[in-house]
Amino acid sequence: MADSNGRFVEEFGGQGELLVLVHGLGGSTNTWYPQAQILKRDLRIVAYDLPGSGRTPVRADVTIESLVDDLHAVVEQAGGTARVHLAGHSLGTIICQHYAARYKDRVASLALVGAFPEPPEPARKALRDRAAKVRAEGMAAIADAIVAAGTSDDTKANNPVAASFVRESIMAQPAEGYARACEALAALKRADLSGLRCPTLLLTGDQDRTAPPDTGTALAGTVQGAEFRVLEGCGHWATIERAKQVNYAMALFYARQRSSKAA
Repeated sequence: MADSNGRFVEEFGGQGELLVLVHGLGGSTNTWYPQAQILKRDLRIVAYDLPGSGRTPVRADVTIESLVDDLHAVVEQAGGTARVHLAGHSLGTIICQHYAARYKDRVASLALVGAFPEPPEPARKALRDRAAKVRAEGMAAIADAIVAAGTSDDTKANNPVAASFVRESIMAQPAEGYARACEALAALKRADLSGLRCPTLLLTGDQDRTAPPDTGTALAGTVQGAEFRVLEGCGHWATIERAKQVNYAMALFYARQRSSKAA
């Protein structure tokens, strides 16, 4: 359903502590659908579409700061007055990182899938070029290239349904909303995570070209006690390409937190 600001917010159900799921560039709440069905056994799950993505209308000004404001509004509206668990994919991981840097005392844990701190300079130019391309030619002009670069060899050969999901997710985006998200991503600077102390899980695919394993290793090194795992035969869309493995890793991550609180 749409909230008072037009954001599409989806309650997946569940009880207990609040977990908010944040999708990435070209995604929607459905990016997290496989995880929500498992994690709602022990947590209350809320997801939302970023501005200009999925079912949320395009907005004029999109920056990393405004995206963090959106996440904060979703947390507040969901009743997250206590500490909240956050999970992000791709651009969503950056939103979560900046949220955690701004609201350290509000974050119970971070689960970051396909995480990177900021785009390298060549990727910034590529994002700006991609924004111009979709404005001129529409989303169909980039969909096949995103599937080719964003999914693993194994996914393309042996899991065509996952590859089809990624293509449909890209094709369904409003071109202007996608372009503005590309430009926001191209302009952002990394978050300062030096003061972060919450439990943190990072997952990335061994064939993730956007957030390769060495990037994940370096990012994990900036967060005290962070856990980092590489998923075999997986590209950048891990929540879809390797849903079962992501489900297991995240379920275990939250189970350990419950155990430590009960001890």
